[in-house]
Amino acid sequence: MPGNSERRNRRTTPRKGPTKGSGGKNRQSLAGRGRTLPADERPWHKAYEGEEVPKRTAWKQEKERRAAAGRAAAPAKQGPRVAPGRKSMPPKDAPELLVGRNPVVEALRAHVPATALYLAHGIEADERIREALQTAANRGIAILDVSRGELDRMTGGVLHQGIGLQVPPYAYEPFEDVVAAAGEQVAPLLVALDGVTDPRNLGAVVRSAAAFGAHGVFLPERRAASMTATAWRTSAGAAARVPIAQVTNLTRALKACQDAGFVVAGLDADGDVSVYDLEVAVGPLVVVVGSEGRGLGRLVGQTCDLLVRVPMASDVESLNASVAAAVALAEVARRRS
Repeated sequence: MPGNSERRNRRTTPRKGPTKGSGGKNRQSLAGRGRTLPADERPWHKAYEGEEVPKRTAWKQEKERRAAAGRAAAPAKQGPRVAPGRKSMPPKDAPELLVGRNPVVEALRAHVPATALYLAHGIEADERIREALQTAANRGIAILDVSRGELDRMTGGVLHQGIGLQVPPYAYEPFEDVVAAAGEQVAPLLVALDGVTDPRNLGAVVRSAAAFGAHGVFLPERRAASMTATAWRTSAGAAARVPIAQVTNLTRALKACQDAGFVVAGLDADGDVSVYDLEVAVGPLVVVVGSEGRGLGRLVGQTCDLLVRVPMASDVESLNASVAAAVALAEVARRRS
């Protein structure tokens, strides 16, 4: 074991080699390294254009080239179509969250099926909030108290006024069952929608269908409105009384109705037959309602057995889709009575 004097000598004896300065850098490391090479002169840089490229640099350049080519060939990502009052498009089978004090109260009044009522902490309770709470309690709907931040996250930042109503996906009926059930009636009446994209128009048509004795409604799965909470609310609960089906191909569905003995009448502003001269209204009938802008599609119009117009006294170009449907269905009901 070394003695105390030896250990003392070790501590006081200077070490060989360069001494460390401030920051732990030796003097050699502080020497200049010359000019900085531009990118095209550095063999390790992707911009290097020399003949001799190190293998690792060549591999890296090839990897970056392939990645750039893949990004160029890939289709540009398009953001989801955003519905009014939403930040993103939810999955097709996901529950819908209806927000806002008036919409929630109106939906509860219309007996829209609901599974939960969300209320933000510290919400100011007015008449609408109290009515929503009372209605939800009477119908056995779960009432959940959440933070305002959580409700913001659930709604994607949409103005919710501290309240939200969760509505499950609508349960559509099979198209074949709707046609078969209507066929059992004395004078079957069905309503088809061709590309109606506004859920409020859809709900209004469903309401008119129920009011004037229609036995079913069917609509396309794509490029058309579906039975959202807004459509439910506009139908004033009629969606619970009229079976509704979605079809993959509307033209094929109309031909299936024709094979089942139905006459297909399309509503068209330039139709040859006036709705007041619709003699086929007393038999099996399908009334086809066109979209808000373009009306009936070309193939759908060609599939119809006849095109029906609603006569108007003024120079108004056309009626709203739901209004035209209500007028036609009212005339069908009048003839049948």
